[in-house]
Amino acid sequence: MVHDRRFGRFLKLSALVAAGIVAATAMSACGGPNLGKENFARTTVPAAGDGAATSGPITDPAVAPAVLRDLLPCQFVDKTAMGPLGTMQGEATASSTQFDSCVAKANDPGGKEIRASVEVGGIVTFASDKTTGAVGGLPQVEVPDLGGGSGCVVSALTARNPSFGVSFRIDYTGGDACAAGRKLVATAVEKLHNNPQKYTPGPGSLLAVDPCTVLDAAAVDGVVKGGKPRASGLHSCDWGLIPSVRVTMFPGVAPSEGDGWLKTDVGTPNQAYAKQGTSGSSCQVKWQHRQWKEDRVEVVQLEYTNSDAQADKDDPCGKTSGLAKQLAGKLPKA
Repeated sequence: MVHDRRFGRFLKLSALVAAGIVAATAMSACGGPNLGKENFARTTVPAAGDGAATSGPITDPAVAPAVLRDLLPCQFVDKTAMGPLGTMQGEATASSTQFDSCVAKANDPGGKEIRASVEVGGIVTFASDKTTGAVGGLPQVEVPDLGGGSGCVVSALTARNPSFGVSFRIDYTGGDACAAGRKLVATAVEKLHNNPQKYTPGPGSLLAVDPCTVLDAAAVDGVVKGGKPRASGLHSCDWGLIPSVRVTMFPGVAPSEGDGWLKTDVGTPNQAYAKQGTSGSSCQVKWQHRQWKEDRVEVVQLEYTNSDAQADKDDPCGKTSGLAKQLAGKLPKA
């Protein structure tokens, strides 16, 4: 199956686009005075910071991309983090297709369910329009669902241009989702500055690899003329627009032949597979890099897309496989 790079990226989906269109309505839906809906104990959230904290450059070494890549995401929605919201239901569950995402559930004192998803280092949408203050010296961004919906995304920005952050998607029917998100963000920022828990993946892991450093400019230029690296997450990077190339590293099932996937040679110890797209000119190549956990492996995926070309004249899988050979040579030895 083709890896869906949109999987779990709750910041790009949900009702965010609509929230941007009707900002005033959305903000009132989250920040309104109906605090009676909150059934968890109230705590003090850091107040809005000064202009430097909310609009200036972010230089905090605790949230540098190289640091965030190593962090265990479930610590931000574990029993300690979720405790102020209510009674934890089960354990926090790490994503099976992302290194940096985790989900948990709790019931507030009134029995209402609170579902919290965290993404470490993901894209933060509407950061310039929805910055509501600062938390622990980092800008806080709050994007509620449109029209008084039950959800809210609250983030602590960790980088600008593009905007990335530690973000929480909260679904809380009958409660104040944004207030719950603010509590989780405050706890997360405190953890970030006080010895956060880290992965111990072992030698050769892709976890710490900066995806924007794995393709040589000359190699990219042969496929995407003048393409410059542009981070799209802690573990993904894009070059160009039309055409474009994307490199993604993620945990998943071991790639195999079938359903359009065909064997291709990119010089890796494990077999690589390619699959041509069905519209325009596009192709994906992926392979297993090393074992991750249990039945999951670390997967490398390279995708080429050119909506302005036809596949029979562009050879998309030839281009992608050729570029993948250069990529494979720059990865750590598994």
